[in-house]
Amino acid sequence: MAHLIGIINQKGGVGKTTTAVNLGAALALSGRRVLLVDMDPQSNLTTHLGLGAPRREDVEEVIDASQVPEHTIYDVLKGQKKMKEIIIKRSENIDVAPSSLFLSGADLELGGVIGRELLLRNAIKEVEDNYDTVIVDCPPALGLLSLNALAAVESVIVPVQSEYLALHGVRQLLDTIEQVRSVYNPALTVGGVLVCLHDGRKRLARAVYDTIKGYFGDLVFDTVIRTNVSLAEAPATGETIFEYAPKSTGAEDYMAFGQEILHGKKKACVGE
Repeated sequence: MAHLIGIINQKGGVGKTTTAVNLGAALALSGRRVLLVDMDPQSNLTTHLGLGAPRREDVEEVIDASQVPEHTIYDVLKGQKKMKEIIIKRSENIDVAPSSLFLSGADLELGGVIGRELLLRNAIKEVEDNYDTVIVDCPPALGLLSLNALAAVESVIVPVQSEYLALHGVRQLLDTIEQVRSVYNPALTVGGVLVCLHDGRKRLARAVYDTIKGYFGDLVFDTVIRTNVSLAEAPATGETIFEYAPKSTGAEDYMAFGQEILHGKKKACVGE
């Protein structure tokens, strides 16, 4: 069965989608069959992978409707499509369940649906045997979409920046994970905290990293994702870091992180 991973932090701009895309790509390069599920109404993962966004050669062109996926995870949650019907083969070993702006209305539209918290879990069950890893990119909010993701996955990775505001809200997130674990998903664990956008040349960044390490202890991954311009540029070309700049420090860091995931970093249950 597939390893189900959620990438979540209610704070935006912490490297969440970058991590979902490039961790998936690193695992795919290691021979794993990967499904990336975009649960964010902003569709950043979908765009990052060139689905609904221009490729490098026409990066200046305006996106037109023909470039946007016809069916998305929104149709699955609404019960209008099966998961297998919306999945797009992005590249060898990488499939994508794309997102849609329509997801922004999910909390209201699905408010009266019985079992609405388990819609994603039931959808993934239909296809998970086809993959080694399923990675769910969550929206930067703790609403119904994130709840669906937490109810569906086995473990969560929390990306944080090495800045003092990084810890703000993470305790609330961990409390939410504990609540989901107790009600919907007893097997849910915190896979770890990943420090992203780290500039080791700055004394402040080093000090904050030490604070994060002191606060979360063994939950902090050994891998640190350094600040790298190529990681910021890759989404505009519709490529992963390994396609855009395979010799960059960003590619080096995410490959190291992929290996850390494959080698089974100890998972800690919330509250332990």
